[in-house]
Amino acid sequence: MPASALMNVMIAAARKAGRSLARDFGEVEQLQVSVKGPANFVSAADHKAEDIIFKELSKARPGYGFLMEERGEVAGVDKTHRWIVDPLDGTTNFLHGIPHFAISIGLERDGALVAGVVYNPATDELFTAEKGKGAFLNDKRRLRVAARKTLADAVVVTGIPHRGRPGHPRFMQEMSTVMMEVAGLRRSGSAALDLAYVAAGRYDGYWERGLKPWDLAAGIVLVREAGGHVTDVHGGDKALATGDVLAGNSAITKALLPLLTH
Repeated sequence: MPASALMNVMIAAARKAGRSLARDFGEVEQLQVSVKGPANFVSAADHKAEDIIFKELSKARPGYGFLMEERGEVAGVDKTHRWIVDPLDGTTNFLHGIPHFAISIGLERDGALVAGVVYNPATDELFTAEKGKGAFLNDKRRLRVAARKTLADAVVVTGIPHRGRPGHPRFMQEMSTVMMEVAGLRRSGSAALDLAYVAAGRYDGYWERGLKPWDLAAGIVLVREAGGHVTDVHGGDKALATGDVLAGNSAITKALLPLLTH
């Protein structure tokens, strides 16, 4: 399906920022050998990518508001539209030279998510979706969530709270409960790509707590347009607001839900 004018705007911004991140990723791999480490360099790469996205989207759609990881809330003249942007989701992977990170751009219209782009410049995989128009990989392959119905056959991905984050005991309990029921449990380090992979049928289910709107916005659209379900961990519709998310097909999310709310 040919991309709409709106999607072309989002793709162009993601690809331009992706070229910048890809160049910086080549540098960060070399910085692994330095004593100082690449942390400051990665922070600069993150900001540079966000600057590119902000400029490209502002030029193409003047007046739209923004919610961005680095800039925070930027009010627009147009109160009905808001971009929700993470310029580098998977910063720790990027920092360590692991090619699993992404740019995430979501669009909200009148408070509802209507479009999303998740782009990994290291693999050149571009996941796109618009409400009512389906989800696609690299503008060609239609995405569908996996059809597996039982947890015993399912590979489920999650996020592990790292040092300095709350919720470690609860996560250990959830992980222990879930891993007894599933075929495999994974942790990839990028919420945006976790959701994109659920949309693509690579993962059967995903849950995580304590995320930000820019981690989730684009991926939520992808999963829903690929025929999947996205809720909060209580089965409600507050995932974007609470940062606690559960995603997969209807059977897998239904099976996971009681394991996370026991």
